[in-house]
Amino acid sequence: MILIKKIQIFSIIVICLIVTSGIIYTLYSLNENSNIETSKLIPLADDTNATAESVSKLANLLNDFSFDFFRKIANVEEGNVFFSPYSIFTALSMAYEGARENTANEMENVLKILQNNSQTLGSFGRIYNLLNQNQEGYKISTANAFWTHEDYEFLKKYLDLLKNFYMAEANELDFSDNIEAAEIINSWIEEQTNDKIKDMIQPDMLSDLTKLVLTNAIYFKGQWDSPFNPKLTYETDFELTTGQTVKVNMMSDPKNSVFNYSETEFLQILEMDYYGNDLSMLVILPKENNITYAESKMNFENLSKWKNNLYEKDINVEIPKFKFEKKYSLDNILQDMGIVDAFLPGVADFSGMDGTKNLFISRALHQAFVEVNEEGTEAAAATTIIMELTAVPDSFIANHPFIFLIQHKETGAILFMGRVNDPSL
Repeated sequence: MILIKKIQIFSIIVICLIVTSGIIYTLYSLNENSNIETSKLIPLADDTNATAESVSKLANLLNDFSFDFFRKIANVEEGNVFFSPYSIFTALSMAYEGARENTANEMENVLKILQNNSQTLGSFGRIYNLLNQNQEGYKISTANAFWTHEDYEFLKKYLDLLKNFYMAEANELDFSDNIEAAEIINSWIEEQTNDKIKDMIQPDMLSDLTKLVLTNAIYFKGQWDSPFNPKLTYETDFELTTGQTVKVNMMSDPKNSVFNYSETEFLQILEMDYYGNDLSMLVILPKENNITYAESKMNFENLSKWKNNLYEKDINVEIPKFKFEKKYSLDNILQDMGIVDAFLPGVADFSGMDGTKNLFISRALHQAFVEVNEEGTEAAAATTIIMELTAVPDSFIANHPFIFLIQHKETGAILFMGRVNDPSL
């Protein structure tokens, strides 16, 4: 009998960082008058086969995944929740391109995308290019990288796909020197997240059996279109789901600015634009302290309805400042969603990566950071649907748990999503 030692495949390291704060970045447009150095330009992913329809479809599939993942993690996390569905979806998609047979089928059922599809790959490239284009007034960037064990052969077709459509940076490491390998990957993570996330990879996560590490990072720093006045921030009570209260710093805008707003019988929905109007935050606030009800309504159909019903309204907005960091091991959540075989030695089939069935996912990690303060939002005028509602409240007071998401307005893609149960943490 020949014993075949199963090789540990890779850790999927998914990092996202978002900071909403007051520093305004002055970036350059990519035009003939730009004086930005060519070496600093973001290289473009291959989006040749992307169409407006295919990009919209991919964004919708991403949003479906966002809500599926949110429901799973909201059920197991009691406190605050924050993650980047875009970041997780992208990293999983890079792994999915190398999956075969039932491993691929399970991942396809969760991601809903077709493998090695030219329009899908082109749409990943288009969204990457849109997010990394230089914009005035804010900074958003996403980066992918893969780290292969030196002297281990991967299929050129697979690595070329990662490079061309995901703009994944190629690196070789000796994972048997796990201390140095962890330092190198952590250095890349720190660079991509502006030094906000440090020491994410521990040396004991790596070994000579590690053959591939896939990483994705997304970073956003933006200013509200019209910042809150810090002098109007005041201390007040925030009611937790238990009925207890904690003290929070509540940002306020008593001058009743114009925001995009809609509501249902039990929910208020507010859209607040970031400077430049390419990105916005949607806040979903239960009219009563019932975050469970709001969570039950979080799906693509309802989100589309809420966004279509947005209209301009003069309204007093009060939202607490909050800042927290979350770390997740994704293994159990992804298996609960239906990606099972990929984590099983002897069962997983990632032969599209190296031509063998020796690889499996050993670890999937996600880390995210969010900070929201006064310099982070007010809404500007936007295209809206004007409708008549009875008994529209004059205030949007987020003094109990709420859900928020940050979207890329052109594609509708959800980049970040979270739940604030306790802003004081």
